[in-house]
Amino acid sequence: MVMTLAHVTARQVESGDDAATRTGRARLARSASAVLMQPTTLCNLDCSYCYLPERKAARRMSVEVAEAVATGVREWSRRHPVTVAWHGGEPLAVDPAHFRSLVAPFGPGETHSVAHKVTTNATRVDDAWCEVFSQVPVQVTVSIDGPGAANASRTDRAGRPSTARAMRGIDTLRRAGIGFNIIAVVSDLSAGAADRLYRFACELGCESLAVNLAETKGVYAGGQLPQTGAINFWQELAASWQADPCIRIRDLDHAYTYIREELSGIAAQRADRPIKPLPLVTWDGHYLPVGAELAGFHSPHHGPFTAGNVLRTPLSVLAARADQVPWVAEAMAGVANCRAQCEHFTYCRGGQVANKYFETGRLDATETAYCRTSKISLLEGILRHAERPRS
Repeated sequence: MVMTLAHVTARQVESGDDAATRTGRARLARSASAVLMQPTTLCNLDCSYCYLPERKAARRMSVEVAEAVATGVREWSRRHPVTVAWHGGEPLAVDPAHFRSLVAPFGPGETHSVAHKVTTNATRVDDAWCEVFSQVPVQVTVSIDGPGAANASRTDRAGRPSTARAMRGIDTLRRAGIGFNIIAVVSDLSAGAADRLYRFACELGCESLAVNLAETKGVYAGGQLPQTGAINFWQELAASWQADPCIRIRDLDHAYTYIREELSGIAAQRADRPIKPLPLVTWDGHYLPVGAELAGFHSPHHGPFTAGNVLRTPLSVLAARADQVPWVAEAMAGVANCRAQCEHFTYCRGGQVANKYFETGRLDATETAYCRTSKISLLEGILRHAERPRS
């Protein structure tokens, strides 16, 4: 039988799992396996699609904030591994010595490990930073959108291209023997774009590729990408990877994992699991348990998006009572609404909080353009690839 998205979701209904998927209150887990840290709001680039509201301001996280977070992270690491992801701004806009002082309080973890990641535009990568990455150690992800014109949106404040500087940083990583991943923001969905991006990532020698389709979010009010173009893009990316699976692709990994679980009859179990928070701690200690991209924004109804501050309340306490914060409760109601209404809930687990807010002005909304292009179209694309005739 030819497999389609309709067949995948139909199996869920026929097996009797649909009722479990569409009822029940969404629960937020009390600890996180990853926490985002904002060492600075400043970024040396001015990418046209960037959603960050304060990227021109040089605000820097204090060691006191890092120490407060580290206490909670070490507590979580008694139960499970934890990843601390340093994500700006441009994290490397702080100097290496200060970055070391922010990382030091976390230590190796308790029963389980505490690992560190950093997402950087690579324009500031030099030998001193490579020494930090190798000694801490830190897993590096480079933000770059592809070859040539694909990277044209990533300019500095004077409008100068950043590609050559980013490539020098990547070369420095390679000379130091430091592995890295790539994350690309894609605006071009034309034929050949996915294959060019995949070939570019493979030629760079990265370990994995992650793709974010350009989206309306934060201070970026650009147009949404068409769903039909997104389906074709994902189909082409799946074909490129299958033809030469030299690196992992985050987005395909997630989708294929779900399909395997669906076809083996265990996907419906995902519906009852607590929602995993992906909290952000801002440079000044504010805690956002979900919707990290909401940092720095205010809601007319809820005020500033924060669920407390780690300098005043322990991280573990903030996490335990997060769903009592009104705006977080509204976001969790949105997850419950998705569960009640959307046949794709077991796959996407309720969508992205920030996209709901920036697209609709509400946190309890359901389907968004992000859902359609980055989740539903992804599944359709890889299933269309699976259906195509084989030579």
